[in-house]
Amino acid sequence: MNIDSLWKKFLDEIKNKIAPMLYETWFIETKLIKLENNIATVLVPMHVHKKHLKENYNDIIEKTFTEISGSNFKFEYITKEENEENIKLDTDDVGVPSNNIIETNLNPEYTFENFIVGQSNKFAKATALAVAEKPGFMYNPLFIYGNSGLGKTHLMHAIGNYIIKNSNKNVLYVTSEKFVSDFIEINKKNKEGNNFDSVEFFKKKYRNVDVLIIDDIQYLGNANQTQQEFFNTFNDLYGNNKQIIISSDRSPDDLKLLEDRLRTRFNWGLTISILPPDFKLRMDIIDKKIESQGISDIFPLEVKEYIASNCTSDIRKLEGAITRVFAYATIMSGSDITIELAIEALKDYFSKSIISKNKVQKVQQLVAKEYNITVDDLKSKRRVASIAVPRQIAMYICRVVLEETLPKIGIEFGGKDHTTVMHSVDKIKKEVKINNELNLQIQKIIQEIK
Repeated sequence: MNIDSLWKKFLDEIKNKIAPMLYETWFIETKLIKLENNIATVLVPMHVHKKHLKENYNDIIEKTFTEISGSNFKFEYITKEENEENIKLDTDDVGVPSNNIIETNLNPEYTFENFIVGQSNKFAKATALAVAEKPGFMYNPLFIYGNSGLGKTHLMHAIGNYIIKNSNKNVLYVTSEKFVSDFIEINKKNKEGNNFDSVEFFKKKYRNVDVLIIDDIQYLGNANQTQQEFFNTFNDLYGNNKQIIISSDRSPDDLKLLEDRLRTRFNWGLTISILPPDFKLRMDIIDKKIESQGISDIFPLEVKEYIASNCTSDIRKLEGAITRVFAYATIMSGSDITIELAIEALKDYFSKSIISKNKVQKVQQLVAKEYNITVDDLKSKRRVASIAVPRQIAMYICRVVLEETLPKIGIEFGGKDHTTVMHSVDKIKKEVKINNELNLQIQKIIQEIK
């Protein structure tokens, strides 16, 4: 039996032993690539898979593999980028592993099952599920940041709902405004002239939980006394291995109005960003939305593409556009949904109707033209020099000139890991210092962009 057949048999066995969602998240994209010296090497899509499989599923993996192979193997996990670029990264250092009295406030509609996954949020979803499976032990605190409308709140509720369903742990979800409001209440004295009951209730609510989820932490910025109380609450929970999950519209380092000691603690665990959805993910969201409303048959492809092309950075706005088009058609005496009707319905909804290519795409086009290859070549996994070098140059320009983030560049180049982008940028940085011809070529491309 070859290793592909062996791994297929293994996956069939694992599929019967764990929940479908866990199988789809952690196993479905794995591949056995080598059996050598009693070591089984498995290819995984992301570093979070590498860490999670090693720490949470290794026993069941080794036991199941022994059952079907008749031999004992130790398992090693390697990402595609590590395999292709021969880079070895230590994922043990990612995060800081640590060893229903109050209403949860969770929205049961937000689950992992209905969180639509694409390249821009794949890592965030996998990490969130890892935390949900072992709260307090995987990544603590978990800090999720990104612009409004990208799914941060959905993920936080999904974590809470999963924990409630699969354990007896106490979970509390609140916004930072609610935390501030509750803190203000404890300063009010009762008819006996004290606030002991309020203080006791506050501590019971926020410290007698196993999982505390705080949304929009940036709004603590102007509340100094509340920051002190949150600092105390954080320390109490963290010291007792209770899971803390925080969201914000910006990274911890950019929360300038928060105290340094708070921002430092936010960085103790794992910080993940959610980027705007790419075109494919936007189309998937539209399909899911119209399917749930039972209007798939009357929503033409060109209308879906028009909405997806204009709503590029906010999932809520995407869903709002669908509702607006359907409502407009209903108001117009049940008119058919056409591209003309959609343009009319959304003319005041979109800030602009002309679709423009972003700067990263412009770089890709210019580099592809300069080196006589295609943009698809740049996004592919092909590693021949005639494609790999232009790809590295394009990544370098996006990083150094456009100052784009490593994760965003990775997504725009076919879903590459940020470490691959970093490796490419560093390589070209060194090369331009000693290769004057290459430097001139790159400067020519940069001038065209400007």
